[in-house]
Amino acid sequence: MSLMPKQSDLMRLTGEPLKAYLQTALQSPATGSSDFDLNNDQHNFAETELRRAAVLIAILIRDGAPHVILTKRSSALKNHPGQVAFPGGKIDPSDATAIQAALREAEEEIALPRAQVDVLASLPDHITVTRFRITPVVAYVEGSFHPVAERGEVEEVFTVPLSFLMQPQNYSICERHYKGYIRRYYTVPYGPHYIWGATARMLRAFADCFAP
Repeated sequence: MSLMPKQSDLMRLTGEPLKAYLQTALQSPATGSSDFDLNNDQHNFAETELRRAAVLIAILIRDGAPHVILTKRSSALKNHPGQVAFPGGKIDPSDATAIQAALREAEEEIALPRAQVDVLASLPDHITVTRFRITPVVAYVEGSFHPVAERGEVEEVFTVPLSFLMQPQNYSICERHYKGYIRRYYTVPYGPHYIWGATARMLRAFADCFAP
């Protein structure tokens, strides 16, 4: 008999019980994801073509329930302006691991102190159509945290209830033309925020870890 709480009970968990729940769920076998998962092709990128990056799936308690931190990228950025993303970015030569890169980027982008972050697990890498290999790092934020956006990169910091992101019915598949081809991708809109593409795909992979 499983000791895992039902998803309906998730809103009641905080602190150590929540971390234990997450760590148990994240032990489930998982495969990597990519921007190609919903399309009838496979990437043929050589490993040397892929640029390494890391993002932080940071979970904190907001209004008594677990939420995931997301950002809206600055509209002034050259790449992906105005899109919703996790805190994160390229892995620098000074970063010993993907985890260190995710923590550094979160501190730079939203002023999340590393001392407040309890890393729980890393998900399998996600390959993007723009030739990035992204490592999603799942972590729990201890105590109270009030984000401060780095205005050069981040326009807004917001949170989404974890229970909302774990419900498959909240995800849709859309399509658009990209470089002469029709590309399909996940979306998971929340309020005024249109979450799509690689961010939505990684969230769906994260949610799949909790499937019964």
